[in-house]
Amino acid sequence: MLTVKLKPRHRLFCFSVNGHVKMLRLALTVTSMTLFIIAQAPEPYIVVTGFEVTVAFFFIVLYILRLDQLIDCIFWPLLDIINSVVTAVFMIVISVLALIPETTTYIVLGGFSF
Repeated sequence: MLTVKLKPRHRLFCFSVNGHVKMLRLALTVTSMTLFIIAQAPEPYIVVTGFEVTVAFFFIVLYILRLDQLIDCIFWPLLDIINSVVTAVFMIVISVLALIPETTTYIVLGGFSF
């Protein structure tokens, strides 16, 4: 029986380290957004985490469909790094703000999940 072994560059995105990290980031952001919704946190917390969920999902779909190789006019690694930095800054600000005022347990858990 003949088995086809894929080269590392042809490996599916879902099975790569980068794919696992992006999916883990998406799961943590969805968890935070869910906790903020349950706790009825202020709207900016929910909006920013919802935006981050949308962007992370966009990048995952983009890489799964291999559109990064099809659209070669954009330097995707740089765009990915910029996205990660912006996400980190937004989430750190939201996490700190979630801990400052009088909060419920779910808001604190949503802030800590980053």
